[in-house]
Amino acid sequence: MPTFSYTAVDAQGKQANGTIEAADQGAAIAQIRQLGFYPQRLDEKRDAAAAKSKEKTPKIKKGGKVKVKILTTFTRQLATLIDAGLPLLRSLTTLARQERNPVMRNTMTTLASSVESGSTFSEALAQHPGIFNKLYVNMVKAGELGGVLEIVLARLAEFQEKAQRIKGKVKSAMVYPVVVLCIAMVILCFLLVFIVPKFQKIFQDALPGQALPGITLFVIGASNILISQWYLVLGTIALVVVGYKIFAATPAGAVVIDRLALKVPIFGDLISKTAISRFSRTLGTLISSGVPILQALNITRETAGNHVLASAIGRIHDSVKEGESVVGPMEASGVFPPMVTSMVQVGEETGQLPDMLVKVADVYEGEVDNVVTGLTSVLEPIMIVMLAVIVGVIVIALFMPMVKLITGMSNAGSS
Repeated sequence: MPTFSYTAVDAQGKQANGTIEAADQGAAIAQIRQLGFYPQRLDEKRDAAAAKSKEKTPKIKKGGKVKVKILTTFTRQLATLIDAGLPLLRSLTTLARQERNPVMRNTMTTLASSVESGSTFSEALAQHPGIFNKLYVNMVKAGELGGVLEIVLARLAEFQEKAQRIKGKVKSAMVYPVVVLCIAMVILCFLLVFIVPKFQKIFQDALPGQALPGITLFVIGASNILISQWYLVLGTIALVVVGYKIFAATPAGAVVIDRLALKVPIFGDLISKTAISRFSRTLGTLISSGVPILQALNITRETAGNHVLASAIGRIHDSVKEGESVVGPMEASGVFPPMVTSMVQVGEETGQLPDMLVKVADVYEGEVDNVVTGLTSVLEPIMIVMLAVIVGVIVIALFMPMVKLITGMSNAGSS
């Protein structure tokens, strides 16, 4: 009979370690609970024969990345198969046979080999950090310890689907201004490189020695720089991009950039609501899946996506570690709106914090939808006006001397 080593806590939170013999992991968890403990970690002790068998297991090449959509499909299908009563090993081999993506297929085969040789599913997942992040691994581990793996996998699939949906909405809001900005830059370069030089030659021939308007001189100067010193222009752009990346790679620079991002007009509100929605859904999903709150806060901090929010989550973690509530540091951070802190406070007081966090995420996903819709309606006229201003400035700069030239020719003809 297999032997399991365990780490558990009692009702007062005191930690205990020991070993226990049981037919499988589920039976071991049941025995530990009968002793009055709550299991935190459970590992099967492998004998020499199992270790030797593991060494003979063929190694399959690891590595590579898979799209979130493929990972979500795998998670959803695995949850369905396990819920239907299929053992984990058979479920993995079944999915591996029908998977078309080579990286994911090899990963499934590796997972099946690891499980067959005695590893837990979470241990097998942890060997592929490029595909399964800490959130995924810890949720699966909590599902294994609680005997509700299929439920946790279904929550994971739902979490991934909603996270991908909100990410897609944010991307769609960004596409329009980026496309219009690129078009504006192409039009500007075309006018400065091909059109302005022809007008400059006309002015030199028809208005020799005469002073041109300031706006015309500015446009002609920009055209000359772009044509004769294009390498300096490209070098300056490259220098700015590299400097930004170097600055963003430093801890202080990342904090400054993320803080400014939250204050950017129009987009700051979208970034803030997206970050809060991600925080609420991640933390709520982890806690409801059985992950201890301190560990859940650490994982949420690592996946926050914004250093200002991550710092606030770190202070929440420290507060909870000292036995205090979640609400206090949330209010003090200034990052979370009053509605969020109020709902979290109600969740703590009623013992329904995970459910309340998920509700907060649902509310803020709806807010993101509204912001995206508003951005689309606001950015369209702004971008049209911007294009009109760029083209209009160049047109005015070129035609002001032409008006002077035509006026001079008319006066000369009338005299």
